[in-house]
Amino acid sequence: MTEPLNLDRAQYGPWAVIAGGSEGVGAAFADELSRAGFDLVLIARKPAPLEETADRARSNGVEVRTLALDLLAPDAVDEIRAATADLEVGLFIFNAGANSYGHEFVTGDLDGFRGVIDLNVHRQVELAHLFGAPMKERGRGGIMLLGSLAGYMGSEHQSIYSASKAFSRVFAESLWLELKPYGVHVVELVLGVTRTPAMVRAGLNFDVPGMRVSESEDVAREGLEHLEDGPVWIAGGNYDAAVKRSGFPRRELVEGAAKAMRALLNR
Repeated sequence: MTEPLNLDRAQYGPWAVIAGGSEGVGAAFADELSRAGFDLVLIARKPAPLEETADRARSNGVEVRTLALDLLAPDAVDEIRAATADLEVGLFIFNAGANSYGHEFVTGDLDGFRGVIDLNVHRQVELAHLFGAPMKERGRGGIMLLGSLAGYMGSEHQSIYSASKAFSRVFAESLWLELKPYGVHVVELVLGVTRTPAMVRAGLNFDVPGMRVSESEDVAREGLEHLEDGPVWIAGGNYDAAVKRSGFPRRELVEGAAKAMRALLNR
């Protein structure tokens, strides 16, 4: 096992909140932060994996609160506000963004697409506002938003998800500019293809020749090591891919990426 991270609790502590903290990358964040001595609030929809992650974190000698909550519930932000009102939250990680409804756009269900926007845009913005304002007042803290290479390029059957991730990056850059003068660190941690339980359940093909696949534990640790290196940090050795996806001509790039995505999704 690697040595615990040397994270500055005076900057990011004493409490860290992880939205999407039950499994995969979220659980890896909880493991790393608890080993570094941070008390945790873990938020996720499924109680069983949430409590399993919490128990593992508690074994490292820290206090852990759990909130089994669907972030799409209308009162989700109010519940989180109430559950953390007595805590000094120095680090907020939004790891909950997901493609909860993938479908061709024009034949898809608009309510399904609205759910993707509500999760990836509205909840992210609302929770960053909730925890960011006290950080600015205290003159310290950190906010990490989980991004995706999908946000650098349009993609069939995940048009809304990709667009929401593009929003996340621009939002993180703006928040970084606004909070940097007040001692609050903001970074969007951009992930490529990452082996998580959710991705395994979705049946993704991780054996596509030439595809770079990251492990949850590796990207979580990398992200925490680079909290000060905002506004954007590309994890898992995907920097060149992000640069390429940002280029031109767009037609060739979008079509090329679509072929790789079809292979990943076994289409």
